[in-house]
Amino acid sequence: MDKVGREILLEMTRRQFFGRTAKGIGVAALASLLGPGVMAEGPAADPALDKSSGGLVGMPNFAPKAKRVIFLHQSGAPSQIELFDYKPKLKDLQGTELPDSIRKGQRITGMTSGQASFPVAAPIFKFQQAGKSGAWISELLPHTAKIVDDIAIIKTVNTDAINHDPAITFIQTGFQQPGRPSMGAWVTYGLGSENQNMPAFVVLISQANALNPDQPLFSRLWGNGFLSSKYQGVRFRAGAEPVLYLDDPPGISRESRRRMLNSLAQLNKMWFDAYGDPEIETRITQYEMAYRMQTSVPDLMDLSKEPDSVFEMYGPDSRKPGTYAANCLLARRLAERNVRFIQLYHRGWDQHNDLPRDIALQAKGTDQPSAALVQDLKQRGLLDDTLVVWGGEFGRTVYCQGKLSGTNYGRDHHPKCFAMWMAGGGIKPGISIGQTDDYCYNVVEDSVPIHDLQATILNCLGVDHTKLTFKFQGRDFRLTDVAGKLVTKVLA
Repeated sequence: MDKVGREILLEMTRRQFFGRTAKGIGVAALASLLGPGVMAEGPAADPALDKSSGGLVGMPNFAPKAKRVIFLHQSGAPSQIELFDYKPKLKDLQGTELPDSIRKGQRITGMTSGQASFPVAAPIFKFQQAGKSGAWISELLPHTAKIVDDIAIIKTVNTDAINHDPAITFIQTGFQQPGRPSMGAWVTYGLGSENQNMPAFVVLISQANALNPDQPLFSRLWGNGFLSSKYQGVRFRAGAEPVLYLDDPPGISRESRRRMLNSLAQLNKMWFDAYGDPEIETRITQYEMAYRMQTSVPDLMDLSKEPDSVFEMYGPDSRKPGTYAANCLLARRLAERNVRFIQLYHRGWDQHNDLPRDIALQAKGTDQPSAALVQDLKQRGLLDDTLVVWGGEFGRTVYCQGKLSGTNYGRDHHPKCFAMWMAGGGIKPGISIGQTDDYCYNVVEDSVPIHDLQATILNCLGVDHTKLTFKFQGRDFRLTDVAGKLVTKVLA
């Protein structure tokens, strides 16, 4: 082998090498010599893609109730005690020590492990029953109270992680350590896209009214992991350039851009023929998508045709680009364009101190837009086939972090129980499931681990979570790892 040949071979992946040499020496013979699984670098048997959608042949596994997902991630962990899990007995327990029989030696963070005392902090906000279902809702969420008969509240979600980064990574990817594909990547890998002019997976991060916009959010949370990069989320930003590097440079006409892309596609095809790297094909596809997005994205971001009544529904912040309210409105517009997975992130729920003040501010900025999104989808006939998910990465402790007073307190991270809600396609509306103990510390009935939540989301999309797999490094991976059971009580 000459020098050039050796260099090419060194740059090839193992799978590419066997694919390119199959005609000459027989890939089956090599596999028998080297042992089973040696070539496992992609989906089992390299399944064909559905040419109409880009998803996998055979997906969905059964008739879906939802075609798309809008995930409203409240980063930092909203306190379930102040919002959804009404515990009237806590008033009588105010200031008392959290019993060892309740804590059960459970792990706590380093932020409170050194405290000499763990006094119970009863919420200072009132609760009231709402809707025909009579669900208990905090006074902080008056707009959510109006849609309570359209949502399912789950009070017993729980996670294995106790700190933010592993917990957010877990709920978004099914694993606490980085490197796995995000939920949106898994969904678009399995189901593909229904709009060839928009990405199948779009990410929106609110900035303008986030209480703590500097709290870290890493792009790997919407990354593709070991899947092809065409499945990663595309972040849309507020401002004149919603997608970075999408606009043509000054002096470049659309015709010139088209000629350039044609030439670039030819060069990339030559490179693909030489190396066989599937990421080269992905690059060609992404260039073409970017070209089509030059028309579709400005139309999406142009809110001038929205009537005043819509802005009034979402609240005054909806006219301000980059706010949570504006992003909720954009989420509805993305749903109208059949974007498969729409991920919103809103930071600022990490309230270790001054919780009464800060949670009131957070609720004020998110309550109306979240409820408006559900109402807007419903009146447009989109809620029936759109799944909306609201929630954070874990909950908050019943005991106070720091000094407790009658009007002020903080709460630490609590992974053992927290509240989320779901609405739309595949979800039974107007129900509350799960029970926690009187201290809102442990699950008493209907535990919902993160993998169960993820399995249920996939089920609404017509996907059996055990069948959405990808073979990587000799192992079949999936979003729910080796766990996951359906939360049947929440399914319609």
